Amino acid sequence: MQIDLRTVSITPLRQTFNHIADRIGADKAASRYIEATMDVQANANFHYRPTWDPEHEIFDTGRTKVVMADWYVLKDPRQLYYGTYTQARARMQETAEADFDFVEERGLAEGFDDSARRATLDFYLPLRHVAWGANMNGASMCAYGYGTAVTQACLYAGMDQLGIAQYLTRLGLLMGQQGDLEAAKHAWLNAPAWQGLRRYVEDTLVMKDWFELFVAQNVALDGMLFCLAYKEVDGVIAAKAGPTVSMLTRFQAEWFQDHCKWVDSVIKGVAAEREANQKLVSGWYAAWRQRAADALDPVARLALGDGAGAALAKCRSNLDARMAKAGLSV
Repeated sequence: MQIDLRTVSITPLRQTFNHIADRIGADKAASRYIEATMDVQANANFHYRPTWDPEHEIFDTGRTKVVMADWYVLKDPRQLYYGTYTQARARMQETAEADFDFVEERGLAEGFDDSARRATLDFYLPLRHVAWGANMNGASMCAYGYGTAVTQACLYAGMDQLGIAQYLTRLGLLMGQQGDLEAAKHAWLNAPAWQGLRRYVEDTLVMKDWFELFVAQNVALDGMLFCLAYKEVDGVIAAKAGPTVSMLTRFQAEWFQDHCKWVDSVIKGVAAEREANQKLVSGWYAAWRQRAADALDPVARLALGDGAGAALAKCRSNLDARMAKAGLSV
């Protein structure tokens, strides 16, 4: 008896789903990201308009003044869908956990410079509330936005901000005590230095145009705040007392670099769609960037003193350069 082993090549009858094939061609295989993202947005067979907003359908492109022929051009350059997103964040979380363990096991928090410790707690802990507001805004953009390509990434960004709030809480408990968290909450609610930023966050929580909210949160506030907190302020504290705080905030710093890739891509796609979009978004950016700078000025002075102005100017210059490259009029 003889057995012959042969390799047989079987050509699949189809490479992907019909709605994906309509976009990329029937003979081209689609990535998991494309199959999990394109044309997933519900757009028909709605039962009724929401009673709380009868002017719009439940999912409606009219919830923003931005107009796009196809909202799915705003794809995420990171190719994040649920599977790849959770894997990427799990890797970042492993690094963050190792950093916290390193600081705790070696007693780096106990030997930290007292004046630097006080500056760290006074500056970073109230930012928990900013991150919580960003979490709410991410969920809002996901709920009222249109097109899975952008809305799923908005939700991921919102969940990341919730994680950032938790890491800031852990920083406070490691570098200080439970009472420091209560003091930070009191400062957020009552201290004059924080009221401009608190007003900014609370104003964004009630915004109706979801893409203006995208600009206010993901572009203007994040662009200014993360540069200030995790580069300028962190650099000053590290120069004075070593890299302990840099280790405890590594997640935020690395996340922001990743976050910028997506934000810049979305702005570029919207601005390139039509001139009206470019003018509209440029106006939103100018207004919210200025508000963010004004709100952060007294906060920056808590940690940087007279150097706050120069630090904010650097952050503003970096953000303007990013948005100019993305196609906005700065």
